[in-house]
Amino acid sequence: MSSAAPPPDSASFCADLVRRHDFPRYAATLFVPAAERRALLALCAFNVEIVRVRDQVSQPLPGEIRFQWWTDLFSGLVHGSAEGNPVAAELLQVIRDFDLPVEPLSLLVEEHQFDLYNDPMPTMAALEGYLAATCSALFGLAARILAPPSEAVEHLARHAGLAQGIAQVITNLPRDASHRQLFMPQQLLASHGCQMEDVFAGKETPNLRAVLEQLAGEAQQHLTTALSLLADVPAAVRPAFLPLSQVEADLKRLSQPGRNPFALQPTSRLRTLWTLWRASRSREFTK
Repeated sequence: MSSAAPPPDSASFCADLVRRHDFPRYAATLFVPAAERRALLALCAFNVEIVRVRDQVSQPLPGEIRFQWWTDLFSGLVHGSAEGNPVAAELLQVIRDFDLPVEPLSLLVEEHQFDLYNDPMPTMAALEGYLAATCSALFGLAARILAPPSEAVEHLARHAGLAQGIAQVITNLPRDASHRQLFMPQQLLASHGCQMEDVFAGKETPNLRAVLEQLAGEAQQHLTTALSLLADVPAAVRPAFLPLSQVEADLKRLSQPGRNPFALQPTSRLRTLWTLWRASRSREFTK
């Protein structure tokens, strides 16, 4: 891995990428010091690059090739081309400056290979494993940028990621169904008598509502646990978990009676900023 510092415009590239494609995480970085914010944006930009692969390829193989490039990067097999990729250059600098482990980054890439195929998520345990390696890992790595690692922080990160990830599964149902992709566990659908073809057809049925209610309940349990664990970690690391305030707002919105689960309901950027600003000043995240 090269030791040369990335140019300033690579930081701007990462910030713009996250702002355009993952505004809640971008907004959450506004409440941390500048040096740590640049590092967090690099981490988030890497996540954006990985998550967007499924929408940028029409066949799995090109996506697998892109993922392999990142895997090779973390193995030290990519050299000159890394400096030409602003996200990679920024992320490598963060790995050096904050002593981030590369194993969780490689595992995150590996787990997102699931996105390239239309295989259904089989069980709730499989979904939790996927989210632990993706959403929870991001929380854990962000926390390492702000404070030394600890078991308490890792425990918090796991529940935070599961809450956020399950909420995203519910939120992304319209897009996933249109792609005939299913992140809702097949086992959960079967237990409620919900047919996959009904989901893909956008049919709002009582069976589907039962599935979504159970998922929302699971997310709420993880969120409640995560918020209670904030008191067990240093104040310096709590800004890494500010996105939990957005998860809380999302779950309230997703649980509204009569909501159409197949209707896209994006949250305005102003409301997202307001939610995160209020959380940043609350006792949960500051004391």
